[in-house]
This record gives sequence, C-alpha cells and structure tokens, in this order.
Amino acid sequence: MNSTSNHYNKLLLGFDQSHHKKRKEEILIINMGWIIGLWSLMGIFLCWWYLCVKKENKVMKKGKIPKGNKGWPLLGETLDFIACGYTSNPVSFMEKRKSLYGNVFKTSILGTGVIVSTDPEVNKVILQNQGNIFVPAYPKSIRELMGEHSILQMNGNMHRKIHSLLGGFMRSPQFKARITRDIEYSVKQCLATWTHQPTIYVQDQVKKITFTILVKVLMSIDPGEDLYMLKREFEEFIKGLICLPIKFPGTRLYKSLKAKERMMKIVQRIIEERINYYKNNKDCVTNDVVDVLLQDKGDSNTIPNIWLKNMSENIIEMMIPGEETLPTAMTMAVKFLSDSPLALSKLVEENMELKRNKNCSDNGYAWTDYLSLQFTQNVISETLRMANIVNAIWRKAIKDVDIKGYLIPKDWCVVASLTSVHLDGMNYEKPFEFDPWRWEKIEAGTRNNCFTPFGGGQRLCPGIELSRLELSIFLHHFVTTYRWVAEKDEIIYFPTVKMKRKLPISVTTLNH
Repeated sequence: MNSTSNHYNKLLLGFDQSHHKKRKEEILIINMGWIIGLWSLMGIFLCWWYLCVKKENKVMKKGKIPKGNKGWPLLGETLDFIACGYTSNPVSFMEKRKSLYGNVFKTSILGTGVIVSTDPEVNKVILQNQGNIFVPAYPKSIRELMGEHSILQMNGNMHRKIHSLLGGFMRSPQFKARITRDIEYSVKQCLATWTHQPTIYVQDQVKKITFTILVKVLMSIDPGEDLYMLKREFEEFIKGLICLPIKFPGTRLYKSLKAKERMMKIVQRIIEERINYYKNNKDCVTNDVVDVLLQDKGDSNTIPNIWLKNMSENIIEMMIPGEETLPTAMTMAVKFLSDSPLALSKLVEENMELKRNKNCSDNGYAWTDYLSLQFTQNVISETLRMANIVNAIWRKAIKDVDIKGYLIPKDWCVVASLTSVHLDGMNYEKPFEFDPWRWEKIEAGTRNNCFTPFGGGQRLCPGIELSRLELSIFLHHFVTTYRWVAEKDEIIYFPTVKMKRKLPISVTTLNH
C-alpha cells in the first residue's frame, strides 16, 4: 500500500514539475513577445522620427523655415494649445511662441505639424493665393463629416463657380427685400416670447432666429416638422466637427455621421420634390439656394444620383452659420454691450431714432436702413474683432513658397491665425477693450489687412452682407424692445467660441 502511494506521489510530483516548467516556458515566450513588440514599436518610432528630421533638414537647406518647437512626439503642443482656449486670453499660446520665435513659427497641434502665421501680411498672401499655391486643409473629423466634395475642401473652377452663383443670388434686389422681411418677422417672433420668461439663455434663443432664416434661404422651409427634425439632427451633427476621428459605434464622430444620414434623407427628398416641380413648371422664380444650383445644372431630367448626394451634403454644410457662427456673434454682441454701458447707450440712441423715423412714415424697414446705422455697424465690427468666431484658417502648401523670407515647404499645413492679428496691440490700440468708436478712426487699407473675420481672397464668405444684416436687425429690435441685466458668465474659446453658461439675462419691456 505504501509503495503504491509513494509511486503515485512521485507521479504527481513529476507532473507538477513538468507543468511548472511548461508554464515558465509559456511566460518566457509571452515576455519575449512583449519585448520584441516594444522594440519593434520603438524601431518604427525612431525610423519615423529620423525620416521627419531628415525631411525637415532637407527642407531647411532650401530656405529659412520658421523656427519653433514641435513638442512631444505625436502629442506635440496640443495640450498647451487647448488649455489657452479655457483662459481669458485666447492668444496666450500664440503670443508665447511669437515672443520666442517671431511672427511666423512652427509647432505641432491636433496631430499635425504646422506653420503658424500671426503676421497680417503673410496671412493676406495665404488667404488670397488659392489653388496654385495653397489648398484647404482641415482636421480629419471635419473632412469625414463634410464629405470629399465639400465646399470647404472644394478648390479651383468649381469653387469659384459656386461662390459666384451664391454671391450673385444674395446680391439681387429681390432677395434683399424678401430676406429683410423674413429676418424681421423671425426676430420679432422670437423676442416676443422673452417677455414672461424669468431667465433668457441668449446663446440658445438666438439659434431659433438664425437657423430658421438660413434654412429658408437654402431650401424655403417654413416652421414645421421638417425644420424641427433638421434642427434636432443638426445639433447632433455639429458636435462632431472637432473630435477624435474614430468611427466606432458610440463615438462622437459615429453619432454625428448617423445624424448626417438622417438629415440627408430630408434634404434629398426636398431637392427631388423641387426637381419634379421644375419638370411641370418651366417658368420658375429663383427663391432659394436649391433653385440657384438646380437652374445652373440645366436639364433636371438628367441629374445623376451622385450629383444629388453631393448637393445635399453642400446644403447641410451651408447650415453651419445658422447653428454656430452667427448665433455666437449675436450672443457675443449682447455680452460685450452688457459690459459697456456707454456703447449700449449710443447704440440705443441711434436705433431709437431709426424706429421713430419709421413710425412716422408709411414705409417698412429696408436692407439699406439697417446697414446705414453706422454705430451699429461699428458695434458689429468690434464684436467680430474681439469674439473671433473663426479663429484661424487652415491651408496646405502644394509647393514650396517663400513669403516675407519665410519658407513654407510643400505639403506642410499653414495656419493663418486671425485671432492673433485682431488682438495684437500693434494693430489695435488696447485690443482687449470693447471700443466701437475705434472704427471711426481706422483707415480702409488697415481694416483690409488686419480685419478678416470672414476670411479673404476667393474664399471670402459670400454671406457677409447677409450676416451683418441679420445682426443689425436683431440688435435694432432687441435694444428698442428691452432693457436687460446679464448674469456673470465667461467666454470659452475651445473647441469653438461659446459662453460657459449660455449668457443668462433677465429682460424688462420698454415703455414707449
């Protein structure tokens, strides 16, 4: 019995030793795999770094590439760049590097090595040279959401053609007369709902004006189910413009792309209905952007599906000012006026005079009435200068180019910083002070070089006048209808300009 037991124990011991030895070998193999993987990764990284340095050194031999620091591998200086967007000084990132390296410098942000310009003359060259030297360059999340035929990324003859069509339509007397009435109606309708609300969140409320107007300009959609659905989906879509370019279910980009798919169905249906209407009605009035694009296309019977898809994407892209840029400008104007009693008093005086003149005449308000309010236009210019809703323009060089002695190498991204120019003490006295009177002294030439809130060159926003008109009408009816008290709030500059608390105010109706 004992011998059997001893034999059995020996077998178990042998098995344990064998198993233990096998386990050690497995662990050793796993560890070796990790070590080999890490060394391989390190090797790839070193090769990548060597090639980048070699490429940069090769480029530097050709000319004076701007100085700078690309920061940490892969991460670059992104954390510093983002952090400054949550401070009261949105140009602190640029100013620090500008003091070290000059007005044009290199860095790495958002995963891309870039050359940043804070020089108005360099920016002017970047903005005006399209197609033959610079082409649009945007983060991957924006490219994914907009599509490969996006107007943002469009270049050359096609972009010039669409830009010309839209500009011509918006300059027509018929459009100006109609859109002035539409904006005025929308503003009055929105403001009327503020009377009995204890707190108004300006940033949310003004979107009801701007989005409604822009969708009407684009597709002639009146308030109803389609408008409600488009606004709801667009709010989801716009959140993904600046995010990590990862498309797994549940990610921000994935949700935004799904929202775009739902919008596409609505927009395509509206365009198809318009095509069918054209088939039965040859003499049609041009009422909106869809009409403009369809009429340019010619024979609507031969419109291919890919063209319909691209047109729908372009229409969705054109909605961005109604949800982002214009509402932000309106909100910032209220914020700055709330903090500037003298400017507000002057604005009220000018607009009350127009209101009295219109009440004494039989004529309604016209486009020219609003744009003739000189101090109101100065308030708008100063708001755009200080708010910097579009903080920079991104481009990519398609060949080596020398600007003012700085070499921008082929395939490098270049960022024209509009904020840095607008808030530079060399360009504007006391740049962080809200001073609408400064625009009475600024010469036209200086304004062109140092004031570019709508971009410049061939890609200058075709809706400049429309945006200023809408801001003018909103400010006119707001300051002649209400007095208000704004609660304390802060401006956040990243990823886009926003009020931290959406600018809460309480209003009191004026007794005329």
